Order: sequence, then structure tokens, then C-alpha cells
Amino acid sequence: MQPNDAALDFILETDWTHLPGDVQQQAKRCLLDTLGALLAGHQTPVARLMHTFALDQFKGDEASVLVQGGRTSTAGAALVNGFANNALDIDDGYRPVKGHPGACILSVVLAAGEITPGTSGRDFLAALVVGYEIAIRAGLIRHATSTTYHSSGSWGAIGGAAAAGKLLGLNRKAMGHALGAAEYHAPLAPMMKCIEHPAMGKDSIGWGCLVAMMSAKLAIGGFTGSNPIFDDTPEHEWIDSLGRTYEMLNLYFKPYAACRWAQPGIDGALQIMTTHKIEPEEIEKITVFTFAESAALSTAYPRDTEEAQYNIAFPIAAALLDGGVGPTQVLAPRLFGKDIHALMDKIRIVAAERFQSEFPAKAESEVEIKTKAGAVFNSGVMAARWDAHDSSPTDSELEQKFLWLVTPVLGKTKADALVNLIQTFEQVESLNTLIELCIP
Repeated sequence: MQPNDAALDFILETDWTHLPGDVQQQAKRCLLDTLGALLAGHQTPVARLMHTFALDQFKGDEASVLVQGGRTSTAGAALVNGFANNALDIDDGYRPVKGHPGACILSVVLAAGEITPGTSGRDFLAALVVGYEIAIRAGLIRHATSTTYHSSGSWGAIGGAAAAGKLLGLNRKAMGHALGAAEYHAPLAPMMKCIEHPAMGKDSIGWGCLVAMMSAKLAIGGFTGSNPIFDDTPEHEWIDSLGRTYEMLNLYFKPYAACRWAQPGIDGALQIMTTHKIEPEEIEKITVFTFAESAALSTAYPRDTEEAQYNIAFPIAAALLDGGVGPTQVLAPRLFGKDIHALMDKIRIVAAERFQSEFPAKAESEVEIKTKAGAVFNSGVMAARWDAHDSSPTDSELEQKFLWLVTPVLGKTKADALVNLIQTFEQVESLNTLIELCIP
């Protein structure tokens, strides 16, 4: 069987009731975590800007903009919610593709679900699983066939189109065209350029969601797409494993609103400070040994939210002073804190080959702190927390993260109600309650 045919079989035949139990549970975990990132992300300047833009340029009454409210076309809602979903850089990721599948899928599934009468929780979750699995395979192929490290939107758009197309009931022919159109029109953004010069485009996820939604709807009208990406795979097992191996079980989750590459350094510094009871004012120097991509992150004082996230010194300093890195730290006024800047001045980043040889399979760092009294403390080798298998968060930890992110946005009553709803989401018969809870 050709890879494209295998991918189409998986998309069209996946049914909630036939998914393994651990995959069903992971789908609900992913919905909770990714939705939390999306809702909290609407606090950011880029989400507010895109909201205004979509209300003007994507007029309609098809789908909802969460948190900020208002209705637009499905493409407009996917665009705004997609930008919000990755705006805090606290959404899930898959290490081999160095990107974020969940944020590429959720806003598209939300929009498609709103315009599909009778969409149930089971339908929604099945489409979510399809989106993750197809996006991850597309990402593997994209990076295996290109020398450029492309952003998440470049491959996530393909997964988003698959998920939307499944909810919209596309037949096999139309689904193939939707996948081909999404691949062809996806934003092929060179990721390192936005890391070196942070901007609101970030991981191109918002644009990828827009392309995904439009590709699925265009296919319904007869738009023809090119041959989808799966026939280009250099490893047939990546596609043959669909429906047998679920890569969404190998996701990492993020405890901090910062680039994943900075997070081993955050935890290493916090570990030293907690273990040895060091206060920030006692620090003379912090040295972080890490891999080259991590060392390429900025150490300059951030001027906006995006620069705060694509930074390695800022989140470490913020975490040592505030105990963590969340929306408060990467939004004004806290991102301009003089105390954070002063501690950033004491941080030195060193690219080390011993960590480079392990990347991207592992993202590890080591932190050394020297105090003004002359004592030197070392964290040992640190991996980013909440990785798959070795430190995956418990359901309770993900729920606490969701409440931490969402309560300031929607209030405690709605945040608690969303947690309870998602725990049994496969029993939901309509998306109306979910949408209503996501708007103040």
C-alpha cells in the first residue's frame, strides 16, 4: 500500500471506541493542556491584535473567538485561536520534530466542530487524535526531506486539515486534496530566523491553522491539491505504524512559559537554589552549559513577550526571583523588571558538545552557581521536566497547570467546570457547553 493511501485509511477509519485506553486518556490530557495554553494566550498582545484583525478581515458568524469573544468565519477563528494557542509557548511538543503539534490542531478542530451539526465529544477527541498523529508524521517527513529547520505550522497545517476534514465528513478524494493543499500552502517558515530575531509570527502556528481550515473547506468545494507529503517519506514505518503506534503518547508537556530549550536551565538553577538554600542576592555568577540551539537563545533584556520567551537568561532569572515562569512573567510590566535584568547580567551561557551530540533526542543542560562567598554548586545534568516516559506529568499536575493558567482569565468557577467537563468529554453530546465556558 502506498503511504498516502495508508494515511487516508487512518484518517477516515479512526473511531473513538476502537482507540486504546491509554490513547483515549492522552487525548483528554492533550485537550486540557492545549486548551489551557490557548485560553491563557488570549491575554497577549499578539492575540488581541489578531482578534481585531480577524473581526475586520474574516467577517462571519460561523465560529467563536475564545476568551475575547465575537464570531468570525471558521478561518478567522482558527487564525486567532491558533495564534493565542502558542502565544505563551507553554503548549505541548514532540521532540523529534522540534515543534508543537497540539496548538496546530486544537483551534482548527474547534472551528470545524462548531459548523458541523451534532459534533460530539467522541467525534471531537477522535479528530484530535487524527490531527496529532498525522501532524507528527508530516513533521518527521518535512525535516527528513529538507535541510531547513521548519516551524510547526509548516507540518502542523497538514494535521489540522486532516482533523478538520474528518469532522467535516470529507470523502477519501476530498481528504487527499485537503492534505495536498495544506502541505502546498503551509507557511514554510525557517524557525531559527524567528529564534534569532523573535517576532509575533513565532512558530507560524496561527497561519498554519488558517491554511488547515481553508484547505479542508476548499476541498469540499472541489479545490484540488497536490500529492500529499506521505508518499515522500524516507521511512515507510513512520506511516505504516499509523493506528498501531500512537506518537501522541510520546509528547512532552511544559511547566514554564518559555522555549523548551531554556527549561533544563530553569530547573537546574531552581534545584541548586532550593537544595542549598541560596537567596538571589547571594549569587555572583550563573553558568549554563547546554546545546548550541539553546545557547543561540537571546540573553538580552526582552522588549516584548516574544523576546522574553525566546530567551535563556530571562526565564532563569525570572524563575529564581518569582518561583516560576508563567503569563505574569512574560507579560508587561513584569518582563521589564529591573531585578530580573540585574540577575540576567550574572548569567553566562556556554555551548557544550557533550549536550549537542544528544540533541534533539534529548535536550539537556547543566547549571553551575557561584556565590559571593566563593561556594560553587552544580546541578548535574538536567533534562527538561515533563518529558515523555521518564517524567511525564500526572493527570493532577496537568489539572493544576490548567487552573493556574485559566483561573485568572475565566474565573475559578468556569476553570473548575472545564476541568470536570474534559474529564468525561467522551460523554458530551454537543460542543456548546465547552464553547460557552471558554468565553467570560
